[in-house]
Order: sequence, then C-alpha cells, then structure tokens
Amino acid sequence: MHNNTNIYMEFFMRQFLVIFTMLFIQFDLYGANHSVKMLNQGPTGVMVFEPAYLKINIGDSVTFESTDAAHNSASIPGMIPSSASSWNGGLSQDLTVMFDVAGIYGYQCTPHSMMAMVGVIQVGDDKSNLDSAKAVAQQFKSSFVMNQTRLDDLLSKI
Repeated sequence: MHNNTNIYMEFFMRQFLVIFTMLFIQFDLYGANHSVKMLNQGPTGVMVFEPAYLKINIGDSVTFESTDAAHNSASIPGMIPSSASSWNGGLSQDLTVMFDVAGIYGYQCTPHSMMAMVGVIQVGDDKSNLDSAKAVAQQFKSSFVMNQTRLDDLLSKI
C-alpha cells in the first residue's frame, strides 16, 4: 500500500507540473492589453485620445474605448509598418487591435482628424519606419484646422 501511495503522489506531481507549466506558457503567449479613451475633451485639449502616445510590446493589444460618442480609431495610411495590417473602427464602437509587427503606428479619429484627433503607438524598439511616418505626418497635418503641432509632438516622444 505504501508503494501505491508513492506512485499516486508521483503521478499527481507530474500532472501538476505539466498543468502549471502549460498555464505559465499560456500567460506568456498573450500580450498585455492597453486602453485608449476616445474623448471630446481631456487634459491635453479637445478631441483627444487618452493617452495619445503609447509604447507597447510586440503581441500587445490596444482597446480603443468609445468613452464619448461619435469617435473611431483608424490607422493613418502610410503611417504604419509596411507589413502591418491597417484598421478602421466604427463610430461610437470599442475596437481592439493586436500589434504583432514592430514599428511606429499613426492613427486618427476619422471624423475629427481635421481637429488633430490623432495618436501614435510605438511597438517594440524598431524605429525603421519613423522617417516615413514623419514624412506622411507632414502632409497629413496640413489638413488640421487646430492643434497644428499635435502629431509632431507625439512623434517627438519616440
């Protein structure tokens, strides 16, 4: 009977270690989720994303929260890495975007882009598309009727 107890204990310990290891690996596979609020007014002004600049890790996701109505989040063409997927969320809807390609991402609220409702996400430490993002930003910000330096200010944080 003593021998059977040892066999059961050994079996239980092996099963426990396998399950514990799988849980540990599972937690490691999924990145963090960050929240960005879409606001009519925030600490940095009107028509803002909060925070407007994020630095995240590859594999992390960002949930754009429709805190105030009539906003969306959409990537700015030319301001994301060439191998990354663009996104275009619906108005007044939360949207979660997974970032699995390193680089610099510019995004906007489509109906309020002329008011410089823009943001920047840096994924990892790869800055290889920063110059092209800045070049696109120069042209993109020409449509701003206010907050002319907001996009430049965000890009300068990188």
